[in-house]
Formats: sequence, structure tokens, C-alpha cells
Amino acid sequence: MKQIVFISGKGGTGKSTLVASLSQIVQNKMLADCDVDAPNLHILLNGKVMEEKDYYGAKEAVIDKDKCLSCGICRRTCRFGAISEDFEIVPFHCEGCGACTLICPAGAIHLEDVKTGNTYVSETDRGTFSHALLDIGAEGSGKLVTEVRKNARNHINEEDWLLIDGSPGIGCVVIASITGADAVVAVSEPTKSGISDLERVLAVAKHFDIPGYVCINKYDLNPDITRQIEDFCDKNGFKVIGKIPFEPKIVYALREFKTPIDAGLENITAEIEDIWEKLSEQISTITGRRR
Repeated sequence: MKQIVFISGKGGTGKSTLVASLSQIVQNKMLADCDVDAPNLHILLNGKVMEEKDYYGAKEAVIDKDKCLSCGICRRTCRFGAISEDFEIVPFHCEGCGACTLICPAGAIHLEDVKTGNTYVSETDRGTFSHALLDIGAEGSGKLVTEVRKNARNHINEEDWLLIDGSPGIGCVVIASITGADAVVAVSEPTKSGISDLERVLAVAKHFDIPGYVCINKYDLNPDITRQIEDFCDKNGFKVIGKIPFEPKIVYALREFKTPIDAGLENITAEIEDIWEKLSEQISTITGRRR
């Protein structure tokens, strides 16, 4: 199964809308949303959750008051201020480093697993869909992204493609999203910050030796910067596989939980179909060479 990850240097570039639209075009595929901090692909897929699990992605110290000597060594050792004067753990401060467990003379402190989110596997009319949601204030987004992709692999049923709505940015969540992928598609907008974001996120893909492609959304809003993006891609070996025009009706469609395809926007649909034709051809060529 070939894996394609759609990424962007920031949120709001149209990445999820593109993935949702492709989910209506691509046959025999699975879907995953690796934006676990603020997922939204499920809104457009409208699936039924078939599997839900608590995810434990962190450790937190626990103090046994019956054993505690109130000596204060743990409080002096903790660099995060996670132990109160009453020798209670402050949950949002504890990093789970375990230093307190090592220095406690009474052995009164131990680490326990902490729930940091939920994972889901849903059935949709467009294929099996793996997604997750990080708890408010929780850390470990990258680990939860890895779990999302693991769940997708565990539910493979001879599908040919896995379309992944990746996390925005360039941090560990993006690395977790693209690791082992066959290709990444960076979705950008023609703005000054858009060029900067695009360069950074493609640098991440290049570092991990993953073929990168570019889709310019709303390309006609600023032709000059669009040309700058195309020049950058040409000089650095990234193929521009799509240029989606600005279409105000897309906003109204999304308000009704519809993709551009659902809304009957033929010009946008034609461009997305062309994107998939070029992308699938490119990836088939690359994977053929690898064999």
C-alpha cells in the first residue's frame, strides 16, 4: 500500500479540503488524519466510529502518602515545580522524568501511565479512517500521530492507497506524519509567509529523503508569488502537480460540510482530478524504480 501525506507549513492552506476531495476520487484507499491537536477531516467524512480507545502516552509521578517522610528532597530535586508544599503532584507541571522516584529515600514515589488522548477507527463510505484527538493540555502529539498510523496499518484490507492528512508545521508531529511515506504533497498559498512555510516543510521532507510535490491553492490571487513558488520548486527539484484557483463558493460549501466535489464546482473538481492523475503516475513511477 502506497502512503501519501499532505502537509503544510501552517494550518488553513486547504490541505484537509484537498484530502477530503481526493477521498471521493481515489479508489480502494484508506484515510488518516494526523493532525491530532485540531483534527477536522472527520467533519467532511461523516463516518461511524467502530473502534475507540484511550491512549496513554505519558507518565506522571504519584506519591504514596503512607510512605512519604515529608523530607522535601523530592521538591528540591524537581525542576518543574510539580510537587506542592503538601507533597501533592501538580499534574500539568509534572513531566514524568522520574527524578523524584530515584532520590526518594522512602521509595514513596512511582510513575503511572497517564491518558493523553483517544484514538478512533471509523468506517466511512470512502474507506476506513484512522484518527485521534489529544486531550486538552496534554503533550506527546508526535507519539499519538504514530499511533494513528499504526491503527491504519492494523486495519489494512488489501487497499492500494493510504491518504494522510498530515499535521501542519515542521515539528515532531510532521516528522511522525511523514516517516516511511512514499511521497508528501505540500499545500501552499501564494503569500510571502506561504513561500517561507513551503521551503521549511519541504526541507523536512528532503531531509528524510521523501519525494515532495507541491499544490498551490488560490494560485490566481497573487500571480507574482505563484511564479516565485514555481521558480523555487523548479530550482530545487520539486514538481508542482496542481494549481487550484480561488473559488469563494468553496467557503459556502464547507459551511454545509460539503467538499467542492459535493458542491458541484466543476472547475475545482477538474483540477483535483488532474492532481490525482499526475500524483498517482509520479508515485507509481518512483515505486517502480525502487523495485
